[in-house]
Amino acid sequence: MARSPFEWIDEQARARHRAGLVRTLRPRPADSALLDLAGNDYLGLARHPEVTEAAARAARTWGGGATGSRLVSGSTELHAELERELAGFCGFESALVFSSGYAANLAAVTALAPHGSLIVSDAGNHASLIDGCRLARGTTQVVAHADPEAVRKALDTHAAGPAIVVSDTVFSVDGDAAPLAGLAAACRASGAALVMDDAHGLGVLGDGGRGAAWAAGLAGAPDVVTTVTLSKSLGSQGGAVLGPAHVIDHLVNAARTFIFDTGLAPAAAGAALAALRLLGREPERAARARGVATALYERLTAEGLEAVRPDAAVVSVRAPSPEQAVRWAADCRAAGLAVGCFRPPSVPDGISRLRLTARADLTDGQVDRAVRVISEARR
Repeated sequence: MARSPFEWIDEQARARHRAGLVRTLRPRPADSALLDLAGNDYLGLARHPEVTEAAARAARTWGGGATGSRLVSGSTELHAELERELAGFCGFESALVFSSGYAANLAAVTALAPHGSLIVSDAGNHASLIDGCRLARGTTQVVAHADPEAVRKALDTHAAGPAIVVSDTVFSVDGDAAPLAGLAAACRASGAALVMDDAHGLGVLGDGGRGAAWAAGLAGAPDVVTTVTLSKSLGSQGGAVLGPAHVIDHLVNAARTFIFDTGLAPAAAGAALAALRLLGREPERAARARGVATALYERLTAEGLEAVRPDAAVVSVRAPSPEQAVRWAADCRAAGLAVGCFRPPSVPDGISRLRLTARADLTDGQVDRAVRVISEARR
């Protein structure tokens, strides 16, 4: 009998089992009783009545899907309205909406790094930025995490051609913030552009949640491009790239994940727009999310756990091993608390963690309960 062409897949599966690194899908019910600190609904808007009604209204008006790519039939008036308001809220000249934050990152990196260009990428960047670097036609140089001097040295090696520096604003594993002022200074010293992924900053950082670029005084700068996701603080789905109008026009003509991908579903666009407007009316939600994250960190460290001080709404609690991290998360779930569990190869430093996401709608009592469950499950 001929050897199966997929036998190597079975060999890899056995290796994952031996290492305790198997990923599994766990569909959640609509009425789960779990206290959720695993999702990314930072502002508690995914189930807000205004957001869900806007999604339903958009579906009734425009249909269940966008019907085609944005350049064919997938752009609606709703998409254009969302782009105008998103750019205005974050302080940028223009915006372009994509079907996911992943697609937005691929677009920004690949379209802004042609042949002969240099991409300087932080070692802790999200997988979507890493994949963008791999697909881009420029040369990528990975530098030490959160190190503007390493960025400066890398840029100094580039003799001619475009250059971009790519970094998360808030890193998704430990929740630490990038040194944006230092990165911008390094870019400007060599004429490079700064491309920042603000997936975990929008809705949490900056005045009323306007994002990390706003907080750093970089919003609207001619040499800065920001990507965001609509699936975290805005409780919807999709992503966007924000920047100077001529850069956004370039993406419309050159970004393959825009040109060849079906547009964002109208329901998601409607939900994101409603959430954005709600945040504009209730800017205190951003400060509350940060406050909950700080409270979780302080309470957990007081219990003797090794947590990383959060710069936004992500709280990372380190585990001794991948196997213990999995067991710890499972024991939390059994006690009614959902937490994230990050293990290799998803973490660049090889350290397994519980990953907690603060939400603006968590009560003080729920924070107390979460800390108690995590501490007892660890013991």
